[in-house]
Amino acid sequence: MVLLNRVLILSFFLVFVFIIITFSSSYASTSELRTNQAINGVVMKGVSVSVKQNDKVSPLPPENYIEDSLKIISNAGLNHVRFVFYWEAYEKDPEAFMNEIKSVANAADKYGLKIIYDNHQWHTSSWFEEKATGFPWSLLEFNSEYTRNGGGNTQDKAAQEFWKDWWNRAVKDNDGNDGWTLMAEFLKKIVLTVDNHSSTLGYEILSEPHVDNKGHWSKIGKFNSFITSQLRNSTEKTIIYSMNVPIDLNSHINISPKNLAKMAPSDKNNIAFKVSVYAVPEGDGYQEKRFDLFLKTTDLTGLPLYIGEWNNVVRTKQDGVTKLNPELSELTKSDARKILASLKKEGVWGTAFWRWDYQKVATPNFNLVSDKNGKLVPTKYLSILEDSVERVYGSSGGKSSSDTKESNLINELVNTGKFTKDEAKDFVSKSMQNEDRISDTNNSNTARDTIE
Repeated sequence: MVLLNRVLILSFFLVFVFIIITFSSSYASTSELRTNQAINGVVMKGVSVSVKQNDKVSPLPPENYIEDSLKIISNAGLNHVRFVFYWEAYEKDPEAFMNEIKSVANAADKYGLKIIYDNHQWHTSSWFEEKATGFPWSLLEFNSEYTRNGGGNTQDKAAQEFWKDWWNRAVKDNDGNDGWTLMAEFLKKIVLTVDNHSSTLGYEILSEPHVDNKGHWSKIGKFNSFITSQLRNSTEKTIIYSMNVPIDLNSHINISPKNLAKMAPSDKNNIAFKVSVYAVPEGDGYQEKRFDLFLKTTDLTGLPLYIGEWNNVVRTKQDGVTKLNPELSELTKSDARKILASLKKEGVWGTAFWRWDYQKVATPNFNLVSDKNGKLVPTKYLSILEDSVERVYGSSGGKSSSDTKESNLINELVNTGKFTKDEAKDFVSKSMQNEDRISDTNNSNTARDTIE
């Protein structure tokens, strides 16, 4: 009996060592999603990847915009960038688009930053509004119901018609090609270009899709499931799906944790849920209720929360409609620390400050840099962000990768039901000490072989 117990213990230990080795070897390639290390960074607008399809002349960026931006971001103690791109920009100039994507991956490798590549849309497409950006015209210009300049916001009928068709998988180009498949093929081009870079953390499917009625929720889940399954043929890195717009707690679309959870892909391996926070989510007000909605959603899905945009804004009523007021909006060190502290308290996976853009924006605290005669110059808000991240998360922005790995292994053992948390901690600690000793021995032998 004693011998049998020893054999069982040894067998379990060998299996566990195998888990450690497998986990260690795959850790870098499967991203830092299920870790205790928070990622803190910025949302960055590019150049060629951000042009509208109807742009005739775009403002030139400062020289070395991509390289200098990522260098400054890294030097500020931040560790990731949510890099925004638009599908219609690819259709306008595929070569310039892909060259910029490559330059981001290369510079991020150089400066030790992680990149989330974000398939963005705002007000659907420049087809619907001159100021909007998103879907390519090839999906829009041959359908008379998608009225040119008909408005791309959630309340506009032309946009509502498009999004209804999109969720019903009825949007096609002039050759009859399915929109979902075309988007998957577009995203795969980016994945195949950057997935082998150490800097690539993951991909966002589609930022802030529109929901116009209660029947859309589960259809978005089917769309996210389809895109995820298509991308999983090419990547194991983190895939992110986004909250919808509008996020109005009193909306007729019945916003609830249950409905938001319906948007999640069916394959939940290495998936995160992206939301936006534009005020301190504390107190008894609207912002706390809104953030609580997201937290309850993650309880239902079991997926980590990614704050893909955060800042501080003031909204006032204009012509009976509550809108962002650029003149009154501001961000202080106190605001920034409060917002990040609230997010950290809830254990969010990561945060990205909105935004980093060489072009002028209407709301001053919505930009961390400015273009001064062709030179990229940080605004005061970068020092506020740097200060708040260091104060709230520490200079490293989170735990070390070894702490992360240990925590994950502990959770794996507890989930087997054979260990209490304390037993798992003790077992992992001793096992990882043995692993370190083996690693040190191997390193010593390698060094001797090199010298000899």
